[in-house]
Amino acid sequence: MTTEARMIEIEIKLTAQEDLLQALNQQVYEQQKQITELKALCAALVKRLSEAASDAGGADAYTVEKPPHY
Repeated sequence: MTTEARMIEIEIKLTAQEDLLQALNQQVYEQQKQITELKALCAALVKRLSEAASDAGGADAYTVEKPPHY
């Protein structure tokens, strides 16, 4: 194998690795964006649950209510 052929092979491998690195970086970026959105959603749900618990007086509304057959 000549030096020129080896250099071409190395350049091809380097280009493939750069493409792979770019694809992985894009995937990490998208995953981080999803994580941020999910954290915001979880925080909103926790807030809603705590508000619902405080509105119910600390007890579940269904446990205070008598069944219809009484």
